Amino acid sequence: MEANTRSTGRLPAAFLTPGSSSFMDFLSEHQPEMLPGKRQLPPTQGVVEAPHGTTIVAVTFPGGVVLAGDRRATMGNVIAQRDIEKVFPADEYSAVGIAGTAGLAVEMVKLFQLELEHFEKVEGATLSLEGKANRLSTMIRSNLGMAMQGLAVVPLFAGYDVDRAKGRIFSYDVTGGRSEEQGFAATGSGSVFARGAMKKLFRADLTEEQATTLVVQALYDAADDDSATGGPDVARRIYPIVTVISEEGFRRLAEEETSEIARSILARRLEQPDGPRAALL
Repeated sequence: MEANTRSTGRLPAAFLTPGSSSFMDFLSEHQPEMLPGKRQLPPTQGVVEAPHGTTIVAVTFPGGVVLAGDRRATMGNVIAQRDIEKVFPADEYSAVGIAGTAGLAVEMVKLFQLELEHFEKVEGATLSLEGKANRLSTMIRSNLGMAMQGLAVVPLFAGYDVDRAKGRIFSYDVTGGRSEEQGFAATGSGSVFARGAMKKLFRADLTEEQATTLVVQALYDAADDDSATGGPDVARRIYPIVTVISEEGFRRLAEEETSEIARSILARRLEQPDGPRAALL
């Protein structure tokens, strides 16, 4: 299938043969060794140490969905990177937040982006949000062999469903099992603490501004109890990545916006270290 630079410039036959609109199916048939899950790893004993991304959170609001992630990557008990990016646009109306083995996760996201672009070019239409979630599930399942060796990838997928006119969130397990979450969701090492914070603060009538504040509050609470999750770092000007997906498409908040939210939360935490209180009844 490899191109010959000394040929007449014609594409190899594999590129001209009609087939599936799935780019993954195309690679599986013609060059399967290029798929992350098909690569052969050398024999190892124990878990392979590699940088891991941690906490990703998502919250829906009436106009769409907010997807956010902290910036810390860890390798065992060491901070491997302080400013890693864990939230990426999948296409115009969806995004993926990565948790798990950072290198494999970023590669999987790039392949997922290409998969959606390939489908749109071949079919002349975009996949439904449900279809995108299913495609990502298949990709995660193909990585099961590496997951069993400790190189797991567990993303959070969110997007604006143009057919239903609302934001939706999908979570996964290492086997590719998919679940649609209602209202809010979290994945990664700090997800238990982030989910607890969102459970007390979430309301169905949140505005976009309130939803973006809520996810930063949840990430702060996760960082407060989970050493692998990084909170806002004012000294280094490192703040969570916060994205909004609505009928207008994907938008990543500028650093000025996220820093303003983070600084206001930090100021309030000086008075209430444990964060805002929820009503008992």
